[in-house]
Amino acid sequence: MSGTAAPAVPSLCAREPRVPADRLVAEMVPPPRFDSVRFGTYIPDPNQPSQREAVRVLEDFATGLGEVPGTATGRRGFFGFGRSRAPKPPTGPRGVYLDGGYGVGKTHLLASLWHATPAEPSRKAFGTFVELTNLVGALGFQQTVQTLSGHRLLCIDEFELDDPGDTVLVSSLLARLVEAGVALAATSNTLPGKLGEGRFASVDFLREIQGLSAHFRALRIDGEDYRHRGLPEAPAPYSDEQVTRAARATDGASLDDFPALLDHLARVHPSRYGALTDGLAAVCLTGVRPVPDQSTALRLVVLADRLYDREVPVLASGQPFARLFSEEMLKGGYRKKYFRAISRLTALARDAARLVDAP
Repeated sequence: MSGTAAPAVPSLCAREPRVPADRLVAEMVPPPRFDSVRFGTYIPDPNQPSQREAVRVLEDFATGLGEVPGTATGRRGFFGFGRSRAPKPPTGPRGVYLDGGYGVGKTHLLASLWHATPAEPSRKAFGTFVELTNLVGALGFQQTVQTLSGHRLLCIDEFELDDPGDTVLVSSLLARLVEAGVALAATSNTLPGKLGEGRFASVDFLREIQGLSAHFRALRIDGEDYRHRGLPEAPAPYSDEQVTRAARATDGASLDDFPALLDHLARVHPSRYGALTDGLAAVCLTGVRPVPDQSTALRLVVLADRLYDREVPVLASGQPFARLFSEEMLKGGYRKKYFRAISRLTALARDAARLVDAP
C-alpha cells in the first residue's frame, strides 16, 4: 500500500513518568551497566599502583562484611518492620571512601564491592546520593532508617558535597545506619571552589560528614579517564537527516529536539530520569547546542548519568558534546560533574555510531 505514513518515533518529551516509593527501594542495586562487573573485571592501569591497591583493600573489606553472629535471624520486612533486635555494631572502620577523578573506575569498584559482599541482595543497597535523598523524600527520614538499617552494606555513588542541606540530611541518616551496624562505601564530587589541579576530595568529604569521618578509610585512586584510554575519538556530530533516519530505523529509539528536551527536563524531577529512559534502545537528538544556564546543565548531568548507567547509545546532530558547557562552567564549582557528563556522553556517542553505519 503506497502513501502509508512512517510510524511515529517515541519522544522523551512525551514521557512524564511517576515512580512509586517501592520502586525506589527495589532499584537500589548497581545499574545495568554494572550488573556483571567484578573486581576481576577491573583492569588497573599498570602505571597507577593505587588502582591495584584499591582492589586489594576492597576485596578484604568485602570479605569482612560477612554476617555478624546473631543477625541472621529477625530479618526486616520490605520496609524494615518486624526486626526484634538491632545488630551489634562491629569495631573498626565501617566505611571506605573512593577518592579520585572521573573515569578512574570508582563506580566499577563500588559496584564490585556490592557484588562481592557476602549477603543477600535484599540486604545490600546501591544508589547515587541523589537517589538516596529521593528515597528519604519518598519514605521520610525515620522510615528510611528502618528500611536500610537491616542491611550489611550501603554504597553511595557521587556523594554530593555541593549541597549543604542534603549533605547534613544524609550524614544524619548515615550516622543512624552506622549505629545499626551497616557498613558504608562512597564516592563523591568536590566542593565548589575547591578544584585545584590534582586536588582530590577526601579532605572535603571527611569534613562534611563530620562525626562519621572516623568510620571511613579513604582510598586514593589515581589515573586517567578509562572511557577513552586507547580508544578512537568520538564521531563528529551527524546531520539532522542522518539522526532522524537512524531513529526511524532503530526499534526502541527516541527522537527529540535538544532544546525541547532541556525544557522538558525542567518539568520532570531528576529522580524520574531513570524511568524516563525505560525501554529505550537509543536516544537520538537533533540540534545539540550549549546549555543556557547552570540549572539546565545540572539536570543534563543527571540525565547523562542515567543514560550511561543503562548503556543507552546517544546519537546527535549539532554541536559536539565537548561544547555543551561554557568555559565559565568548566572552571566553576561543578566542573567535575560537567567533565564527567562530557566523558559519558562521548562514550555513548561512540556506541551510537553503529546506528548510522549499519546498512
